[in-house]
Amino acid sequence: MKHVVIIGNGISGITAARWVRKLSDHKITVVSSETDHFFSRTALMYIYMGHMRYEDTKPYEDWFWKKNRIDLMREHISDIDYAAKSLRCESGKIIEYDKLVLALGSKSNMFGWPGQDLKGVGGLYSYQDLEQMEAFSKDLKRAVIVGGGLIGIEMAEMFHARDIPVTMIVREESYWNNILPADESKMISEHILKNHIDLRLGVNLGEIKGDSHGAAKSVVIKETGEEISCGYVGLTAGVSPNVGWLKESGLEIGRGIQVNKYLQTNQEDVFAIGDCAEQQDVVSGRRPIEAIWYTGRMMGETVAYNICDKQVAYDPGLWFNSAKFIDIEYQVYGEVPAKLPEHLKTIFWKHSDNEKSIRINYHKDDYTIKGFNLFGIRYRHEVCEKWILENTHVETVLQNLGMANFDPEFYKEYDAEIINIYNQAEGKNITLKTKRGLSKVLSFLNS
Repeated sequence: MKHVVIIGNGISGITAARWVRKLSDHKITVVSSETDHFFSRTALMYIYMGHMRYEDTKPYEDWFWKKNRIDLMREHISDIDYAAKSLRCESGKIIEYDKLVLALGSKSNMFGWPGQDLKGVGGLYSYQDLEQMEAFSKDLKRAVIVGGGLIGIEMAEMFHARDIPVTMIVREESYWNNILPADESKMISEHILKNHIDLRLGVNLGEIKGDSHGAAKSVVIKETGEEISCGYVGLTAGVSPNVGWLKESGLEIGRGIQVNKYLQTNQEDVFAIGDCAEQQDVVSGRRPIEAIWYTGRMMGETVAYNICDKQVAYDPGLWFNSAKFIDIEYQVYGEVPAKLPEHLKTIFWKHSDNEKSIRINYHKDDYTIKGFNLFGIRYRHEVCEKWILENTHVETVLQNLGMANFDPEFYKEYDAEIINIYNQAEGKNITLKTKRGLSKVLSFLNS
């Protein structure tokens, strides 16, 4: 029986522990200095907004771990001795391992801004970040958020839910335009403003000023010198792998811990998964580091098989992501870059309410479907994935869009409008064949 030690109790580390237990009788220890138990990191915002309690975010009851013989240890690892296969804790305790899994997660980016270490300045990644937000929210007159993306809008919604005025400082000229196509980025920018959030585009943070108690009191915009009074500053300009403390340890580290397709590092019996892992054999169309919940879960399962001598290569499958921009739900499947490459054509439809849109990308030569970008309208993951992986012709997709639509039956469909856009662009006259119907969807997925 081997001792498998996992550093990190996020989705990747806990998935690894659960699958090692399913596949073996190994001794398993999960070490974390963040919390005693695994919780859903994506639910942090709902704790602050009062929709959930912390205990509601724990997917498993506290007794689950003992029953499944997974030991939980609240410690902070300060050093790793790969030759001796041992870990040193800040408390002085030594933990020996046979197999080590590094599931270290991410940390909020800091770019050396003056004042970034003041009290009342933080990101939105850890449970401790949430605690700091809560501690500074009483009688808070204004919060300033530096950075856009998904974390920035989550933090803005959190403060907004408590009627705390929010200013967002975003360096891009349109919200998240390095990820979203221009039409969708403009729509989201307008939606943020519609919700009375003070969105400042195309500007950068100059400095954070502190008061006599060492807490943030204002920020200064670099380009204009404008000073904005605030009692909390959220730094949400992305995240990066939490690997700085390991850079002199003997691990091969680029931006993250470099791993092969089996998630092995250059050190014997040491693996890395989740946000901290950097793929050396990158799957086409994917990034070397993907700080996404579902990829962390997939890596956790994959690494368990490799630890248990059942060699499996990591395959992230088709790219997808989902999120929410205040009131607008977002889904993306496949290839939908911010700027349309030469090999793709696109169909874009937007509702007159400026809160719903559908983008469908297809190859300009063979007309095979390549990607979907959805705002305010939900499509079935399995249907979109099947169409893309099977290189389905765009006209077949358009004629059967009803099978993808996930919204309740009384919701309005816009498939005919989308087909009309395609017909006008391509000089065609195709018509809708299949409307929404669960029996048709199941038959299609089983075909």
